[in-house]
This record gives sequence, C-alpha cells and structure tokens, in this order.
Amino acid sequence: MKATRILTAKNPNLGKIDALREQARRLGQVRSEVWQRFGSIQGIHRTDRQIRDQWLKDKRVFPVSANAWKETLRDAKGDISANMESAKVKARRCIWRHTQDKAEQKRVFTALKRNEWTSDPYLRRIMRNSWKRGHNHTHNQIIVRSDNYTSFQLGGRAWIKIPGLIKGQRLAIPLNTTIAPTGTLRLILKDNNRIEVHYTIDVEVKQDCGTQTLGVDKGYTEALVDSDGDHHGQELGRVLREQSDRLKAKYQRRAKLRALANRHRNPRKREHIRTFNLGRKKLNRQMDKTHARIRTIVFKSVHQVVDKAAVIAAEDLTAPMAGKSFGKNVNRRLAAWTKGVIAEALESVSSRRGSTVVLVNPAYTSQIDSRTGCLDGQRRGDRFYCSDGVVLQADQNAARNVLARLFDPNIERFTPFKRVKAIVLERTERLRLSTAQPGLQLQV
Repeated sequence: MKATRILTAKNPNLGKIDALREQARRLGQVRSEVWQRFGSIQGIHRTDRQIRDQWLKDKRVFPVSANAWKETLRDAKGDISANMESAKVKARRCIWRHTQDKAEQKRVFTALKRNEWTSDPYLRRIMRNSWKRGHNHTHNQIIVRSDNYTSFQLGGRAWIKIPGLIKGQRLAIPLNTTIAPTGTLRLILKDNNRIEVHYTIDVEVKQDCGTQTLGVDKGYTEALVDSDGDHHGQELGRVLREQSDRLKAKYQRRAKLRALANRHRNPRKREHIRTFNLGRKKLNRQMDKTHARIRTIVFKSVHQVVDKAAVIAAEDLTAPMAGKSFGKNVNRRLAAWTKGVIAEALESVSSRRGSTVVLVNPAYTSQIDSRTGCLDGQRRGDRFYCSDGVVLQADQNAARNVLARLFDPNIERFTPFKRVKAIVLERTERLRLSTAQPGLQLQV
C-alpha cells in the first residue's frame, strides 16, 4: 500500500522562497482554469491527457515550464474526479433511502459507476444536489515529476534540484533528512517560509493485528472506546478543549480589532492594525502544531485497537451529523476534522497491519441498551441510564451496540433510520410483553 512521507526544507534562503512562490502562483492560475472549465459536468468524459493534447493543439502558452503545467493539470483533474466520487457517495445514500426496488438500485448504481448518469434525468437531479461546482483555492503548490528533478548529498543532508521559472535554471533545496525522496514530489509553501516536500512510498503490509472482533465508538473525552470498555486516547478531549477555548478567546479579540480597523478614520492606522495585529502566520503555526499533536494521539489510539482486533466494527465517521446540535462549545470540539482524522487512521492502520474495518449503520446506537438491544434507556453526557436503574458508560454502551450491528441480519448499513427505529421499537415492545405479568399478557 501507499503512504505519504513529509520532509521540510532546512533553512532555505529568501530568494529561493520568493522564486518558488512566484512559480506556485502561476501554477495556481492554471489550476483555477482547470477547475473553472472542467470542474463540472463538462469535464466528466474528458481525461487530463485529452485536455493536455487539446491545449497543445491550440498552442496554449503558460508562463511556466511545460512539465510544470502538465503535472498541475493532471493533479487538478484528479482532484475534480475525487470531488465527484465523494458526491457519488452522498448520491448512493439518497438513492438507497428513496428506492427500494433492487433492480432499480442496481441500474442507477451501475450508471453512477460508469459515469452514465448525465443522460438520466433522475440521476442528474440527485447528482446536482450532491455535487456542487468547486473552485480552486490552492496557489501554493508545485508538482514535480519523478524524472524532472535530481537529488544529491551535501553537508550531511539530502538536497533536491527542481526546475525554476528560467529555462535551464534549477533551484537547490536542502532537506532536513539524509534520505532522498523518490517519485513525484508535491512542494507546499507555508505562510511562515516553511517548505514541505510530500512524496509517496510503498509500505509493507504486516499481519500483526489481534484476533478479537471489536466495536468502537468515537468518545467525547477520548479518541475511541471499544466494546471491551477500554478507552484509547484519553488526552484527546483535553487537547481539543484547550484548543477550542484558546481559539474562541483569540477570535473574539481579533473581531474587536477588525471592527476597530474598519471604522478607524486614519488609513495608515487601519493598515497598521491589519498588518501587525490581524496576521495569521503565528496562528497557523500554532494550529499546525495542535493538529499534528491530535493526529499523533488518534493514530496511537487506533494502533492500540488494532493490537487487539482483527475485525473492527465502526460507524461511518465521514458522514455528517445532520440535525444535531450540542451547543457552540461542544460543536467546536466535536469538529468534523477530528472525525475525519479518526476515519483516516482506522483505514490506514488497519490496511497496513492486516485487520479489517467494517462500517455499520449508526442509527440509534447511542440510545439503545446494549444488554437488551431495545430502545428503553436515556443517554446523558457520558452515562447511559437504563430503564431498570442500571447506569452504563455511554461510549462503551454505544460501542457494544455497534458491534451488535455487525451481526444484525435485519439492519444493513444503509437501512433508513426510520426503518431502524421501527425495528428497534418492535423489539422493545416484544421484550416488554415477554417480561410483563401473565395477566397483562392475556389482556393484550
């Protein structure tokens, strides 16, 4: 499998940074044109090579080298395709909820897979709701093909030479490692004059996972809770709370300064406030450090789960929690970004270590008593109060329900939540009747 490695430039001089920023800015214009012209239905049946050949036929001229704009075109078209595939996932969920005919489901799913939905009015409407036209906001990246740069060793570290804007001129960039990168490079220029070099490598898949079958649930104060009751990444809640509270106070102060700059009469004073009080270099650097810390906690937690389990049942953490609000402070801490990192870690770590992640239907897993499988309890914070007075740990209870969904023949992954509720209520009523007094059963 593939894995991404990130290197950073070691004290590059300002002249090289300025040259790279100008090249990235020009390539950003190419990327914007690709998104504008081919980021919708017009670009579905056109590959990046077809677009490239047409531009060469039209003798298009760009203020960068030919290899640079061709690689940028390929990368942008790949992003458009990924954006469309993400929209197809939402479209499939919608179709699954509203279409019960198996033959019709197969027909529309096949049309989606083959990109034949453009000629179907129903699918066009579904995709129009799911796939919004994207726009480019990336003007700080340079894609360098594997045969378009060289690497060498100097001063105890690895260096790379990449093409510049002037033909025949190359920029030498020192790296913070002795291992030279391989394959296609992605250079990302950060605001604090930091240059990151991203490249992919082949990672050996190991069969060193556990043997259990576990269910996991994303906790509020920890990264994951498994069905055995073990809590993993318990410091995650504290890190998210500290970051959320710090950003809240900072943005409140920045809002006051921005309002002051907007209403100040002196233009020099307004520009001074915007330049020295409303910059983002330090803020972005702090957020990058916090995000790296969160990723470390999450991946470490997933490794602990994989140490125990060969099969992991989990919810689809990439799906939005529509219609649910827990208040401003809690919503900030339950950020979708953190859920995405957990989903990424589950997929990446399990693939590398030989375990399997199975996504299950998440409907009502937090509201069901895991002992009975019935909807007869109430969750309050990190506690689940059962109808018989027993109090369970809420996240462990949800993880057990997730594990039970793995073996539930009546509730599939895409079963509509209303149908799930009807099934659970039917089981709850059946349990109530079976435990009622004999006289009451006869009256019913």
